Amino acid sequence: MSTLDARVTPPESGSNAETGSPSGRLHRRIAWHLRHNPKRELWVAWWIMVAFYIVFFAMVFIVAQVQPPPQPTWNLARQVHWFHERQLGIPIGLGVVFAITGMTAINNALIAHSMRRMSVSRAFGYAYLLIYSLAAVPGLLLLCIALVVGTLRPERNPEAIGWLYDFAFLSFDGTMGVFLIGSLIWMVAILIDKNRVFPKWFGYLNLCNALTEVVVAPCWLFQRGVLAWNGQIAWWLDMVVFGVYQVTFIVMLFLMIRREDFGTGPLPDLPRKRVTKLATAQ
Repeated sequence: MSTLDARVTPPESGSNAETGSPSGRLHRRIAWHLRHNPKRELWVAWWIMVAFYIVFFAMVFIVAQVQPPPQPTWNLARQVHWFHERQLGIPIGLGVVFAITGMTAINNALIAHSMRRMSVSRAFGYAYLLIYSLAAVPGLLLLCIALVVGTLRPERNPEAIGWLYDFAFLSFDGTMGVFLIGSLIWMVAILIDKNRVFPKWFGYLNLCNALTEVVVAPCWLFQRGVLAWNGQIAWWLDMVVFGVYQVTFIVMLFLMIRREDFGTGPLPDLPRKRVTKLATAQ
């Protein structure tokens, strides 16, 4: 397909216009897609989502070093020392997280788009956006605020530092109800959808992710053992499930965009069509 053909191809043609991408340097192909690809908004949103999680992991786990979480049973002197060791890493790492927090709105919009593509009520997409517009506060911002405040004032009363220490990690690990509801909304939409946007097993994976938000709640009560905020269940098991879930839904959204035809019915099975086309050509 020539460039001229791609310009006049209507959006309903789905991914066919993508095959008109010119060969050559990477920046030229990217520029062509940004101008002519009917799915450019979806692909930009997907890449923003991938970039956010890469930067978030690097800043929180490597630069700030606030995850995996420290011990909830440390005394005040140990907590103050923990802040002192990260006096530079926390402001830099979590400062970057503050700067990129708005990227989560793009992520949520892409997921809401997937629900708009389903044969379900639009209320599912709107409810998901409403829930996750609040999720960044307990799920991210309160942790960042408390730890940055504790780091920037090392001369603060040790009892105040201890309060910030508890508040930061309890808010991060123990206030996940919004994520629970959001995962259940996406799960129900997938299970009752008739447009085959996602496979049914992915809906049940959303249920697994939702249950991790339940088992982490007891960290408000336990300072030791598997249910503490750094315990084998409340953090380590949850992190494994969430990591699998995170990678899976990124891949599922990628496949959804590839199959998108901007219609209202079931999404086409593009991989099978491509295999048939290649077999015919041979």
